[in-house]
Amino acid sequence: MPGFTAKDVQALRQSTGVGMLDAKRALDENGGDMDAARRWLREKGLADRGRRAEREASQGAVAVVKADSVAAIVELRCETDFVAKADAFVSLADELAEVVAAKGEEAVEGLADEVARLATTLKENISVGRVVRLEAGEGEVIDTYLHQQAGRGVNAVGVVLRGGTPTLAHDIAVHIAFARPTYLRREDVPESEVADERATVEAISRSEGKPEAALPKIVEGRMNGWYRERVLLDQPYAKDDKQTVAALLGPAEVVRFAQVVVGS
Repeated sequence: MPGFTAKDVQALRQSTGVGMLDAKRALDENGGDMDAARRWLREKGLADRGRRAEREASQGAVAVVKADSVAAIVELRCETDFVAKADAFVSLADELAEVVAAKGEEAVEGLADEVARLATTLKENISVGRVVRLEAGEGEVIDTYLHQQAGRGVNAVGVVLRGGTPTLAHDIAVHIAFARPTYLRREDVPESEVADERATVEAISRSEGKPEAALPKIVEGRMNGWYRERVLLDQPYAKDDKQTVAALLGPAEVVRFAQVVVGS
């Protein structure tokens, strides 16, 4: 029989922030001695990991890797800007992106121990955020853009294009980085979201005293503006707002895009 009780396990969990299994193991390893168990947890880098996991990780870095017909984007999250700029943190984000590009999105799980060790070393809640892998098929091209601040990526975009050039794909990626569309085309916007916005726009237009006969045209104009804010093909191109992204593309087609922004 162990020389401790369930209440001892609970007390150790509360004082160190570790999970139940870690608390029980610590007491097992130290004959039920509470102080020795706390020291053991600290030495193993387990103490306070649980508390760190509860703290908000709103900072971080994004890394991008492009190789042939594949691109990978990985977000590594942390709590502070100071840690986000640390060489070890940025290097791990890069390593994660390399693994995803080579092996797939699930491959980040293979580096879970590395993430946990870095969290222990830097004493912050560090976790893998969004992970995206894009692949270009036959007749398609792929390109990326990474906006950097203070030595680490903060805004990453990948674009797969059919019937276009890598240069055009890159131009679209740069546009996406700053315009931040949510959807590729109007048809992708959920019908419920469109209906809610249309009802709101109609109510606003009526409250402004617009003539009933003019409402359909007014509402349609406002809905077009709403689409331009969130639909890539409808957006004015960032480098030349006299043309839309759809006009810039011409016969080329965006197959897929992905954007990962730190903290969003």
